[in-house]
Amino acid sequence: MPAALIAQRLHDHDFETAKALLNRLPPADAARVLSDLSDADRALAFRLLDKDQAIATFEQLNPDEQRSLVLAMESSEAITIIEGLDPDDRAALFDELPAKVAKRLLADLRPETRALIHMLLNYPPDSAGRIMSPNYVMVRRHATVREALEAVRRSPLKREGVAVVFITDTTRRYEGYVRLTDLVKSDPEAPVSGLIEGADVRVAASDAATAAARLLQRLDVPAVPVVDRENRLVGAVTFDDAMDILDEESSETMYQKAGVAPVGQGTDVVRSERLTRGSILYPVRVRIFFLLVTLAGGLAVGRIIEHFENVITSVTAAAIFIPMIMDMGGNVGTQSTTIFARGLALGHIDLSRFLRHLWWETRVGMVLGLILGAVGGAIAYFWQGAPNAMPQLGIAVGVALFISSTLACFLGFLMPWALLKLGLDHAAGADPFLTTVKDFTSLLIYFFLVVSLLGLST
Repeated sequence: MPAALIAQRLHDHDFETAKALLNRLPPADAARVLSDLSDADRALAFRLLDKDQAIATFEQLNPDEQRSLVLAMESSEAITIIEGLDPDDRAALFDELPAKVAKRLLADLRPETRALIHMLLNYPPDSAGRIMSPNYVMVRRHATVREALEAVRRSPLKREGVAVVFITDTTRRYEGYVRLTDLVKSDPEAPVSGLIEGADVRVAASDAATAAARLLQRLDVPAVPVVDRENRLVGAVTFDDAMDILDEESSETMYQKAGVAPVGQGTDVVRSERLTRGSILYPVRVRIFFLLVTLAGGLAVGRIIEHFENVITSVTAAAIFIPMIMDMGGNVGTQSTTIFARGLALGHIDLSRFLRHLWWETRVGMVLGLILGAVGGAIAYFWQGAPNAMPQLGIAVGVALFISSTLACFLGFLMPWALLKLGLDHAAGADPFLTTVKDFTSLLIYFFLVVSLLGLST
């Protein structure tokens, strides 16, 4: 349903029709409609939702939209929505609210709700403890299958929250989990201790949230238990929360890799909405620095071409292969920075063993360079070299492609790692910096080879 239809109903004061249309939509679709409305229309449309639909739709909105809605609500309206959210979603919302608003709303919440929010917010930002749900199904190891299934039936959790039952000892120390499917298939009087698996599948509350998400993704389990320093069960990270974390981190990494992020930005995620809507100053501000770096690199490359102007004038055939050498190195380098960013986001690259990863990628670059150099050199030889009595031109092109490809792979891993060591974000601006360095060095190497092999002077 287009948001324009809802907006028109609102502007015509046809609230009954707008209400009926919105409440018929699945929450995810209703959230998409609200996202496309102006702030004022979004607040008005949200008030037309039934209570359960409003809570489910609110959970689907991004943090900026949730924040604007809460700020537009009366306290009583906001409290109704907040009380209906999952505990981890409440904590995330209060992270986004201004301190004065958060303090006022906290005072009006039920004591048990307030205590859960305080507990989650006491964990470090971006930690597993901050995103975990303190609600889960748990039984002691001496319980029977029947008792475990009864605990599942009594649980108020949603369907995805009861896919596993966590097992602890009498002091709440985590011992493993049992899958709901195994419980259903087992003898009701059998002890759950015989079905336990995943005794080592857990994360500490202080661990990074991404560590919990990657563990859950790697093991393909529906939830990962979160424990305190004494291995006592304190919460669980569910699959949907984990996927949100990985999606958020991957998006942030991709934006930063492309230089679409403020220099030095740390924990704030570059949001697509802010890059495609709203004030034009925001996308300009976050992109301009790295583009200026690329501009400076282009000027440096122009200076090299100017320096070797006599070479180009003497051997015009040499100029034909300049775009190929620069573009090939750029494409190879972009592949490497993308592989680095993705590998880092998914946990496949261990920074403590970076030299091993760097050597691997450099060897990949050498093999690619041999293939590209042989093909490109042969083409240069038969196309421009031999016909113009300059067979050395094929060698110059081939060697330049080999060096350019190897260097691009090397820099494609080294550049984002160096930026991380300097305190910048994951591969922040790696591509613009890589383009600058790679174009400069590749062209310099190519002209040096042409001059040396053809016996020219600059």
